[in-house]
Amino acid sequence: MSYQVLARKWRPRSFQDMVGQSHVLKALTNALDQDRLHHAYLFTGTRGVGKTTLARILAKCLNCDAGVSSTPCGTCNACVAIDEGRFVDLIEVDAASRAKVEETRDLMDNVQYAPSSGRYKVYLIDEIHMFSNHSFNALLKTLEEPPPHVKFLLATTEPKKLPVTILSRCLQFNLSHLTNEQIAKQVEMILGQENIEYDSGSTELIARGAAGSMRDALSLLDQAIAYGGGALEESQVRAMMGTIDSADLNGLIRALIDADPEALLNTIETIAIQSPDFDALLAELLSLLQKIAIIQILPADSSNPMKDNSVLVDFANAMNKEDAQLYYQIGMMGRKDLYLAPDVKSGFEMVMIRMLAFRPMAGNEVLSKPQTLKTAGQQAKAQEVTPKATSNTVVKNDVTPSQTSNTPHDEAPIKNANSDNEWKKIIDEMALVGLVKELAGNCVLKTHTDNQIELALAPSQEHLLLNQNQKERLEQAIQTRFGTDVKLVILVEDSSNETPAETNARLERERQKAAENSVNNDSTVKTLMDTFNASVDQDSIQPQ
Repeated sequence: MSYQVLARKWRPRSFQDMVGQSHVLKALTNALDQDRLHHAYLFTGTRGVGKTTLARILAKCLNCDAGVSSTPCGTCNACVAIDEGRFVDLIEVDAASRAKVEETRDLMDNVQYAPSSGRYKVYLIDEIHMFSNHSFNALLKTLEEPPPHVKFLLATTEPKKLPVTILSRCLQFNLSHLTNEQIAKQVEMILGQENIEYDSGSTELIARGAAGSMRDALSLLDQAIAYGGGALEESQVRAMMGTIDSADLNGLIRALIDADPEALLNTIETIAIQSPDFDALLAELLSLLQKIAIIQILPADSSNPMKDNSVLVDFANAMNKEDAQLYYQIGMMGRKDLYLAPDVKSGFEMVMIRMLAFRPMAGNEVLSKPQTLKTAGQQAKAQEVTPKATSNTVVKNDVTPSQTSNTPHDEAPIKNANSDNEWKKIIDEMALVGLVKELAGNCVLKTHTDNQIELALAPSQEHLLLNQNQKERLEQAIQTRFGTDVKLVILVEDSSNETPAETNARLERERQKAAENSVNNDSTVKTLMDTFNASVDQDSIQPQ
């Protein structure tokens, strides 16, 4: 007996065997059981989601010898004949090959004749959007008022190409994409029935490669079984599909976590040897980052299956939530520009370098002095004074926390400093950025001793403490500045003192007011206003 491909062997033969599409199955089941049958059904959706299969099952339900119901027996002559594709009263038409109007007219001429052996004569027209306008016109009247013994089952991947007159005469059911979980579960069930060994990584790759199509998944499964010699292994499936080994993907994530540019570039070079699709590689990397972000927001006692992956859990624990979100956003934007690069490899490298260059700074990192252009003579003079010039934008403090506690900072800690200006000065010295800077700028310094800094945060800004990570990073920056023995305490209470953020806002308003007064009182401006009856656009005035 010849081999039958899995896509045909495991084609569903009843509504219960269908994967997904519960919204369509419920409507059809109720209509069949309550005998509320329409004369024309239109099934739409992308390839491989079950349009033709669903139409054939519906034809069985209509012609089963046991009667019209949503559960055909599957053993009578009609059911067996439909499953084997030899039922006389099921007329399957491929619209792509029978698009001529003459062929459609011949087809409609036979509609008036009663079915030969079944209860209904069923016309299953696949890819009906391929019909010509004349063919649609020939079908139109019959589709609207067919004989009672005729049912039309239409299927298409592009319903927008169908005339509105056809759509209005059909019950339309839109079949949705199958999820990766649904496809993987069905593939695992089939592998179990076929007694084929597999691992979860291989089925996940097949489900992802199918892109929502069960037929594509089973075709990939056939190919993977042949490639693996009767078994499925993740590494072999990756090799067959041309995807990158998970160890290399994990290496990219690890290099990002460690902020190690050399390891990052070396991993990319190793991957490049395999001539990968860099767009697909970036998509897989984004998929990993998405899973890491999900794990990070799950509670510790969550039963989500993602938490069973120990590697992803380790990555989630080692990576800040902000970093994961930033890497994902940079990767998403990088995919749009990938093919504008001189070559896709260099484009991928720049996306990864951008992730490192723009990652949020930790509390023990400070900005270096801004770089300025110098003449050749100035550069030579600078090199004589400073043999080693720094070119990095971000400089890490190489002093460990333990060394910091034993080696005091050049500037002695400020004790009992309650002045608003003192706290603003401390913030500037720590070179805070992002949300950490916003949290610090909205606080007022209450007390500062050898072992504690106490801040007051207004109740209106309490939302800044919702992310506990921001407070930890602020405390880490304070300990880098004053020593590891200093603890941070933030109290949510009103204060009569002005916060650095309020000070900056007030100064900005004063500068703006001064700029407006300077323009409005300028003699030249007054002369122009008087001469031309003009007025000054106040919104255009910017302080220098």
